[in-house]
Amino acid sequence: MTNFNFLKYKNFFLFVSFFLVLTSIILVFTKGLDFGVDFKGGTTIEIRLEKKIEIENIRNSLSKLKINNYSVKEFGAVNDFLISTDNSVSPTDIKNFIEKDLKEKISIRKIETVGPKVGSELIKSAIYSVLLCFVAMFFYLWFRFEWQFSFGGIVALFHDTIITVGVFSLLGLQFDLTIVAALLTIIGYSINDTVIIYDRIRENLKKDSTTELSNLVNESLNNTLSRTLKTSGTTLLSIIAVLIFGGEVLRGFAFAITFGIIIGTYSSIYIASPIVMFFKVKRDWSVKIDNTP
Repeated sequence: MTNFNFLKYKNFFLFVSFFLVLTSIILVFTKGLDFGVDFKGGTTIEIRLEKKIEIENIRNSLSKLKINNYSVKEFGAVNDFLISTDNSVSPTDIKNFIEKDLKEKISIRKIETVGPKVGSELIKSAIYSVLLCFVAMFFYLWFRFEWQFSFGGIVALFHDTIITVGVFSLLGLQFDLTIVAALLTIIGYSINDTVIIYDRIRENLKKDSTTELSNLVNESLNNTLSRTLKTSGTTLLSIIAVLIFGGEVLRGFAFAITFGIIIGTYSSIYIASPIVMFFKVKRDWSVKIDNTP
């Protein structure tokens, strides 16, 4: 078993986390997010060319049209592309223009249109889904442990979610419904990691009611470190494969999950656990030890 002193620099890491959360909030409210068609409204067109062509040629062709906002992504086969635009130019006009400009035959496979009103409603639904997830996790942790554990877990989840959104704002990455799905996945993964650590802390508290709390928490972190690294490492391997080979359509989702796993593992150790120490959990655990994972 390892014997790292995780809590030696807990104040430093808490300060770093506070700074990152504050910076992320400022970025979201000043720079904002690059919302996709799902949220800001627009049209998504799936096209197929008869011959393989470079994606830059399609982008250069679209730049000649009077479209305020557009993006082109590779999708499926090498000659399939996904075009997202505002509603200023119709899909038929876009198809005809690209065919004329590139002198290539194009077929439209699918068209999806989202109006501005629907987009704003989806933003509200996304926010409500994340908040509802927070509330459910709070009461679950309170029921299973004590309110100190519940509060620490929710602060860690808020930390993970806000910083991930802040990174998307900082890098200017597109934020759509797949990223909301990624955030909910991150919340579930992070709370699972936190519960494993909390279980071990509670178990050690039941065994020993005299040792200093910081030492018990540090021992619990060392007890679960191997499992945490193995779980995070194996999950990261699969997600990084999606990030590299999954194509441009899945890149934002895979990036969010990859970053979320890393920041979630960090917060379970340096956010959730120190908060339990700060609020002084009870030491008189007289019930039978629960060894279930």
